[in-house]
Amino acid sequence: MDGTGVQKKWLSVMAGVLVVAVVFLLGYMMAAQGGSNQAAQQQAETQQENPLAQLARRVPDDPMALGKPDAPVVMLNYSDFRCPYCAKFSRDIEPELIQRYVDAGVLRIEWRDFPIFGEESLEAAKAGRAAAAQGKFWDYLGAIHQDAPERGHPSLPREKLVDYAQQVGITDLAEFEADMNNPATMSAIRTDATEGSQIGVSSTPTFLVNGDPILGAQPLDQFVNAIEQAKAAAQ
Repeated sequence: MDGTGVQKKWLSVMAGVLVVAVVFLLGYMMAAQGGSNQAAQQQAETQQENPLAQLARRVPDDPMALGKPDAPVVMLNYSDFRCPYCAKFSRDIEPELIQRYVDAGVLRIEWRDFPIFGEESLEAAKAGRAAAAQGKFWDYLGAIHQDAPERGHPSLPREKLVDYAQQVGITDLAEFEADMNNPATMSAIRTDATEGSQIGVSSTPTFLVNGDPILGAQPLDQFVNAIEQAKAAAQ
């Protein structure tokens, strides 16, 4: 699959939809305010920004994020625990990005749950959030992705999800399972999935680097170029 071609098409469609929405809204505001200069200036400024960049949450101490909340570049990762390409990114690309950019304070990575491969994907997303509640999200994610096959989707029944919790040092397994079953956990996953669907995410992994999309586990250079461009633009 030519990720670059799909990427450009997706970005073009989404940008068109968002610009139309922004222009319509601001046009309404201008009419209501008598077409003031202030509204016209706000319209111009808004059109220059990438609305998708506003999806970064930058929540301090978010256990499902890596990097400083005020990092100049934020990469959102819409992902599924059972996705083989997500696992490939986690194993082959993400460690290098952490070393180069996260540790240097340039990049923040925010996870978004987007479970699309059936009930086991949803249960794994719940388990990931239960691990996050005990400060073990990234360890838990890494353990699953290290074991993932190169192709196909790993089997992740409930007992295996609990085994991974033990493997990464989660000692309160009763709390872990209670958090998996907590309706608030399902609500948080639904929030992420809805956000992704609303902006056109349809496959995993899908990334937004300061609002600009990267589709799939692309080569390292593509992530580096996107981060460097976003960093330069932020400065």
